[in-house]
Amino acid sequence: MLTRRHFIATGLALAASPTAVLGHAGLPHTSRASMSARNVEIRPDVDVDTIHIFPEYFSLYHVRAPGFAREYHIAVGDQGRNLGGDTVIRRKEEWPSWTPTANMIRREPETYTKYAGGMPGGPDNPLGARAMYLYRGGRDTMYRIHGTPQPWTIGTAVSSGCIRLTNDDVSELYPNVKLGTRVTSYL
Repeated sequence: MLTRRHFIATGLALAASPTAVLGHAGLPHTSRASMSARNVEIRPDVDVDTIHIFPEYFSLYHVRAPGFAREYHIAVGDQGRNLGGDTVIRRKEEWPSWTPTANMIRREPETYTKYAGGMPGGPDNPLGARAMYLYRGGRDTMYRIHGTPQPWTIGTAVSSGCIRLTNDDVSELYPNVKLGTRVTSYL
């Protein structure tokens, strides 16, 4: 039994709103237990091997077959820190190293200055077990889809803008995503 309603697959519904692509009808989660990754039915006209992110609903969809996607629950950036529109995954890393951006250091020097030289990959690294790097027009956006050592943040707007999944979920998603995958984020 599906827990999400989906929109009628018509051109009008698709044109009406970006959320019509995957048929969000509202925030469906009432507890952490309901945030487990799951297979969901979606519009059959959404391209396979694409990722769709709905920050407002803390959801990421990886389209795996016509009409079907794997839904993951995410943490997103604080208001104004999310990346919208289309990007492409051009790089993937297992247990990636991490360096805060200059903006992160400028915004919160007490938190990030000590990591200005970077942090090696590992279980305490903010990028978690896997990272997929988002590019636009051939340039690194500095945004990532990645794991987190803080799974309690899933379902919240707390990060500097990246899309966080639990380490288990990002480890499941990672091998199913190819370099060149299109990612669309609907702000």
